[in-house]
Amino acid sequence: MSEDVGGIAAERLRAIVDRIERLEEDKKGIAADIKDVYAEASGAGFDTKVIRKIVQMRKKDPSDVQEEEELLKLYRLALGMAV
Repeated sequence: MSEDVGGIAAERLRAIVDRIERLEEDKKGIAADIKDVYAEASGAGFDTKVIRKIVQMRKKDPSDVQEEEELLKLYRLALGMAV
C-alpha cells in the first residue's frame, strides 16, 4: 500500500531515489574502471590526452568532426599557426 504524504506517493518516491542512488554508485565504479584503462594506456606509452580526444570524436557524427577540423585549420591559418 502506497502512503501519500502531502500528495506525494512516498513508496514510489523512495523507490526512485533508491534507484538513482544505486545508479550513482554504478557510475562511480565505471568511472574508476575508465580511469584504470587510461592508466593502462599511459603505462603502455600512449598519450591519454590524445586518446580522450579520439574517444570524444568517435561519439560525434563524422560530418561534425570534419566541420570542426576544417574550422580549426581555418582558425589556425588566420592566427598564423602552422597547419
